[in-house]
Amino acid sequence: MSSLLRSASAHRWRRVLARGNHLLFHTFVASRFGDIGILWYDAADGARIHRILLPSEARPVIASLRARGIEGGRRPCRQIDDLSRRIRAFCSGHAVTFRLDNFDLDQCPPFQRKVLLAEFRIPRGRVSTYGRIARHIGHPGAARAVGSALGTNPFPLVIPCHRAIRGTGELGGYRGGLTMKRRLLELEGIQFSASGRIISERLCY
Repeated sequence: MSSLLRSASAHRWRRVLARGNHLLFHTFVASRFGDIGILWYDAADGARIHRILLPSEARPVIASLRARGIEGGRRPCRQIDDLSRRIRAFCSGHAVTFRLDNFDLDQCPPFQRKVLLAEFRIPRGRVSTYGRIARHIGHPGAARAVGSALGTNPFPLVIPCHRAIRGTGELGGYRGGLTMKRRLLELEGIQFSASGRIISERLCY
């Protein structure tokens, strides 16, 4: 079982697995980092994105959903095909614009939603710190809580939690691993010092 299902966010996954309100379909997106998973379900207005899974967690999570009988396999969908193309281009270093219209943000508690929306607005090639994001959303001193909210981000890459770092310039954490986080930032033009700290004078917030 993946680290995602063992993590602090596991209670949300257990709720989803037990509830079974939606049959979840999946798509794999081949990237330089490995296969990225998209979990989605049918909604009245089209496909609704439930989760984006990084390479380290995609196949174990989908296997777990399948074992519980709520994974519906793969199915053609124009919206998902378009998102897959954008994610593939993003992971290749291209500037890509994402929208959140059909992403299921309702699964996130209010505080996490604030954090994720602030993170979503950090432009390509720039970073912010956990502390700055906390102050920006009106919760000074909640840097650790911001880090936890980003650590359980349901939509990595689209909501670019790799652009959040420690106040010291160190990378901090990342569910996909620090090698992937650093490479994503390098693809966006972020530079690093010899000690591995980010060199940037353009911090958001």
